[in-house]
Amino acid sequence: MSSPLISVRVQAMRFEAQGVVSVELRLPEGGELPAFEAGAHIDLHLGNGLVRSYSLSNSPTERHRYVVGVLNDRGSRGGSRYVHEQLRVGASLTISAPRNNFPLEEAAPLSVLIAGGIGITPISCMYHHLRAQGREAVLHYCARSRKEAAFTAELLGQPGVSSHFDDEAGAPPDLRAFLVAHPKDAHFYCCGPTPMLNAFENLCEELGLPNVHIERFAAEKVEAVQTGSYVAELARSKSSVTVPAGKSLLDALLDAGIAVDHSCREGVCGACETKVLQGELEHRDGVLSKAERASGKTMMVCVSGCKGQRLVLDL
Repeated sequence: MSSPLISVRVQAMRFEAQGVVSVELRLPEGGELPAFEAGAHIDLHLGNGLVRSYSLSNSPTERHRYVVGVLNDRGSRGGSRYVHEQLRVGASLTISAPRNNFPLEEAAPLSVLIAGGIGITPISCMYHHLRAQGREAVLHYCARSRKEAAFTAELLGQPGVSSHFDDEAGAPPDLRAFLVAHPKDAHFYCCGPTPMLNAFENLCEELGLPNVHIERFAAEKVEAVQTGSYVAELARSKSSVTVPAGKSLLDALLDAGIAVDHSCREGVCGACETKVLQGELEHRDGVLSKAERASGKTMMVCVSGCKGQRLVLDL
């Protein structure tokens, strides 16, 4: 069963950079919203029927509001375009409570933050939170151009913040040079476009960095439905569900009357994450890291499936 939604009002919208607006959300009657941690996101249930996840960029100490940054994506399938072209101040929305697939390890000796483009939304929240807590943090902000980079006024010039703009540098950022400049026991975080995240993960693996965290805004471009059938055994309820070819595990579970929290159905929000006890997984989500996928301990049932004939879930 999905978690209850929260009714909010669009309190303000602000131009942050070319193609980027921030949206401030508050309760219509005022008061405190559910608490959140740096790195968390919320789902916006938009007026065109779509559900989209956006990272919170404001401070976790601000319980009276949520602020998200939204890029008008050139490849938009309707979500960001709706926000930019139709959403207006004063509009009512329903949202999910915050979830965090990108948590900070606040006890780390050093947090190394890398943002690409709109990936700055959770990263800026992390940077400000760590600094407010007196923790060591450095931030490398990358974008194609300065005019497309949001929140530069509040970030550039701050302690430990560096930037790279492709059009000014004439080349992409040198992630390797930035990574090797910091101790291996630091915690490394990256949020941005898929090519950057893939390069970051590959470099961290090559350099033997043990503490690596990523946040993806999109799932991988792979076939999202099962080509063969399999059986999902449910350990706690002592039952089983057959998942036929062409059907998602989530839909098979829901059709069988199994309550599963879910939201985006695209493998990016993390609401449907489910523990796996046995089985060879076919991951298609945009949430889990390479290490988390390799562990085989969890999956996003809305898009991911099984490579074999049998899966055992902690349901």
